[in-house]
Amino acid sequence: MFFLMENRHHSDRDTDRDRLRPEHRDWVRSGGNGLASVLIGSALWDGDGNAIGHWGVLEAATEADARAFAEGDPFVTGGVVAETEITRLADSFQAARIAERMSVI
Repeated sequence: MFFLMENRHHSDRDTDRDRLRPEHRDWVRSGGNGLASVLIGSALWDGDGNAIGHWGVLEAATEADARAFAEGDPFVTGGVVAETEITRLADSFQAARIAERMSVI
C-alpha cells in the first residue's frame, strides 16, 4: 500500500533539524530499517523560503508500518516535528512512474 506522509515542523527548531539531518537521511535511506520504502519526498518551505516541514510517499505493508516509520524518524524523536499526518493513497497510485526510490531496502 502507498501512503502520503506529511510532517509539519515546530518553527523554533532549525538548529535541531540541521543537527539531525544526517540521521534523518540515513533513516529515509534504510526505510526505517525496513518498515517502509520512501519513493520520493522533500522539504516543505513557506513563501519566504523557510523550512516548515517535510513530506514523503511511502510504500508499506500496513498503515501501522507507515506510521511506525514516520514516528521513528530522528526529526520526530528529536522534537523537530510538531504534527504528522498519514493518508492512504488510491490502490491505482502509479508508483512505477517514480524512477528512483529514496530508500534502498
